Amino acid sequence: MTNQHPITPPPELVQQWWESTIPGIETSVKDQLCTQAARWGADQELEACCEWLRWQNLVTHCALIPSLRTVRRPKPPSLKEQALMALEDGDTVAGASLTSAEVCIIRRALEELPE
Repeated sequence: MTNQHPITPPPELVQQWWESTIPGIETSVKDQLCTQAARWGADQELEACCEWLRWQNLVTHCALIPSLRTVRRPKPPSLKEQALMALEDGDTVAGASLTSAEVCIIRRALEELPE
């Protein structure tokens, strides 16, 4: 999965969930469903924490809510940042190669450049 959302279950966990549940469903659908479920749960927990801070009615805590959301739900890296990370992650020795996912990210980034 190339999605860079900070709350994404590891592929091994998604596989474990699906092996113990519904057989015969396409893997990409399984991944998306498990990822959405994990994100929903994490988002619910974050909102409960923010609500608790509001309920405490302390000015210092309420001022922390936007910062808490920013830290716990950072924006995913831009396509440019993803492409640079793909290049940096690649081995720099002679004969090194990129994964197909890395090539796809770099290609998408290049396609967005103006002529």
